[in-house]
Amino acid sequence: MKIGTIIYSNDAETVWNAFRFGNYAMKEGDSVATFLIAKGVESETLDTDTFKITEQMHSLIEGGGTISACETCLAIHHLGGSELCPISTLTDLHAIVKESDKIITF
Repeated sequence: MKIGTIIYSNDAETVWNAFRFGNYAMKEGDSVATFLIAKGVESETLDTDTFKITEQMHSLIEGGGTISACETCLAIHHLGGSELCPISTLTDLHAIVKESDKIITF
């Protein structure tokens, strides 16, 4: 199954769980495409002692998943794209929604 995850939160526990779910889904044989929008573009900056978000993000990429970050939202939050979170557009979000069997938002 193709799963699209859309992360719009900057709550560390929520974002951590979103990526944990993505990693679990890939271990179950699903493909996962993640799009960061709104406050979700802050994901790389949210690591805590309890919630190792970037570790989960790296695992997702290493497992074959994808992560994209909204260009407009990155600018609003004074952030840039990165190797983990390449700059993307609503065209990319639309493609994820259109191609996915299921969409989950966090």
